[in-house]
Amino acid sequence: MDLLLEGFQTALTPQNLMFAVIGVLLGTAVGVLPGIGPAMTVALLLPVTYSVAPESALIMFAGIYYGGMYGGSTTSILLNTPGESSSVVTAIEGNKMAKAGRASQALATAAIGSFVAGTIGTILLVLLAPTVADQVVKLGAPSYFAIMVLALFAVTAVLGTSKLRGFVSLSLGLAIGLVGTMSGPARLTLGSPQLADGIDVVVVAVAIFAIGEALWVAAHLRRKPLEVIPVGQPWMSKADWGRSWKPWLRGTAFGFPFGALPAGGAEVPTFLSYITEKKLSKHPEEFGKGAIEGVAGPEAANNASAAGTLVPLLAIGLPTTATAAVILVAIRSYGIQPGPQLFDTEPALVWALLASLFVANLLLLVLNLPLAPVWAKLLQIPRPYLYAGILFFASLGAYSVNFSAFDLGLLLVIGLLGLAMRRFGLPVLPLIIGVILCPRIEEQLTTALNISQGDVSTLWSEPVAIGVYIVMALLLLAMAISARRKTEPAFPARADSYDSADF
Repeated sequence: MDLLLEGFQTALTPQNLMFAVIGVLLGTAVGVLPGIGPAMTVALLLPVTYSVAPESALIMFAGIYYGGMYGGSTTSILLNTPGESSSVVTAIEGNKMAKAGRASQALATAAIGSFVAGTIGTILLVLLAPTVADQVVKLGAPSYFAIMVLALFAVTAVLGTSKLRGFVSLSLGLAIGLVGTMSGPARLTLGSPQLADGIDVVVVAVAIFAIGEALWVAAHLRRKPLEVIPVGQPWMSKADWGRSWKPWLRGTAFGFPFGALPAGGAEVPTFLSYITEKKLSKHPEEFGKGAIEGVAGPEAANNASAAGTLVPLLAIGLPTTATAAVILVAIRSYGIQPGPQLFDTEPALVWALLASLFVANLLLLVLNLPLAPVWAKLLQIPRPYLYAGILFFASLGAYSVNFSAFDLGLLLVIGLLGLAMRRFGLPVLPLIIGVILCPRIEEQLTTALNISQGDVSTLWSEPVAIGVYIVMALLLLAMAISARRKTEPAFPARADSYDSADF
């Protein structure tokens, strides 16, 4: 507690508080832009921060990290265009709420949920970092592999009325994830050296959502008159609070442990949070039409995961997200090596960073909650101007990933795929999950088999892995029972790719 109080003394100095405000504002701003996330912002600001103290630089990076998480939810809700892959799930219900005139309520529950989850996650980080780090180190590749395969099983378990279309979408995502040379020879590169490192998930997410949505709207502008979507009140009602607080807590419970896993990240817990809220909701009929629980839970999981990510980063020097990797580069640039001894060798730096996370969370709420109606007014921009801007920033974000014109071509091709998926009613979420998890699953599988010299039984050699496989078996059983009770419906002519039934 004394060390944490000293950390607050450092974080609340006028200079460091200014860096925290700058970080939160920059993070939120770039999170709103499709494809330009906190990782790119931190990377671009690295040369600037070399002239300031390490504490100030890391405090600003923490603000960018948390602000970017919230900014990604803003564009997901207002424009159906996630700024970060971890905000993909928020688009499902958040954009439906916006179209129903409840954009400000969606933004408010996202902001408050981010604050609640981020604060609880930071408290858990302060209290449990050493213990959690010790336990995480003990998990092997078989456990990581099983957990990520479970995520794919979870996708198939909730694909809704047409599992065939869901499996097609998931297969497309896995195929995109296989591109490159993750292990062994190059695959599916068509002889192009630009594809040797695979297709970046940011390019895929921006293309499927931003380009696909913009093309779909453009194709129907002449069929439907332009409508200004009404903007609701900027505050949550008593009913909204009653429906949000439990999803905030459950989302936090999902997000922090997954963020603390070295093979973790925010994508899986946000998706699992959405599934849970859909199953537990007293208003299941609202899912796919704008259920506030579908925004509150995933957003809480998103920010709790951001706090959990710092556990392996600080305790064992292992980043689990792109932003954490860039922050690791920043820490090392000061001659500091994250690891088990960091809390002993650099206590002032570590506890100032942890204290700044509380400050960043509070700033995130104070600055963004009053701005909710301002962000919501983006919906009143005429659609031709709005989607022209989306296309511009989407192209800029995709180009910024590798600064390669080749990525712009990929953006167009995958964007056309997104348009086709909307036309034929294929859900997009399984595709994104497949792209994100495929390289990670392959990496853990390869690691496990290399260690065991090809012995397949190593995949169920750990208690955690066995427990996960039992859960998967129960899911398969539940799917089989459900399949016997229901008959497959006819293939629709067109379905909205964000309908709850498609998930």
